[in-house]
Amino acid sequence: KWIGPDHKIVVEAHDDPKVRGITCYTSRAKTGGIKGALGVAEDRSEASIACRQVGPISFAKPLPEQEEVFSERISLVFKKLRIVRMVDRKRNTLVYLTYAERLIEGSPQNSVTAVPVDRATPIPVR
Repeated sequence: KWIGPDHKIVVEAHDDPKVRGITCYTSRAKTGGIKGALGVAEDRSEASIACRQVGPISFAKPLPEQEEVFSERISLVFKKLRIVRMVDRKRNTLVYLTYAERLIEGSPQNSVTAVPVDRATPIPVR
C-alpha cells in the first residue's frame, strides 16, 4: 500500500471463559490502506482456528451443548467473527468452530478444531 498500513495476517489468542486450560488461536486477514487505518475496511470473511490445552482443564459449571464463546466485529457494520464451542459427549471432546457472519447474509467460510479432554475429567453438560 502506498498510503496507510499494509495488509496483514492477525493472530489472536482467546481463552475459553468457561473452560480453564484451553486457549483458541485465530488467524485472519486484516485490510490495510487508508480504509484499514480508519477502521472502515471490509475484512475478508475467512478465519482459521486452533485450540489447545495450555494447562489443567477444569470446568466452573456445566456447559451447554453449544455456546458462543467469543465474537468480534470485523467490519464497521456488517460482519462479526464468532467462535462457538460444542460438546462431543461420546468422545469427551470440545469442538470449536469459527466463522465470519454477515448480518445480511451468512458466510459458509468456517474452520473447526477439537480438544480431547482426558476421560478422567468428564465434561459436565447441562
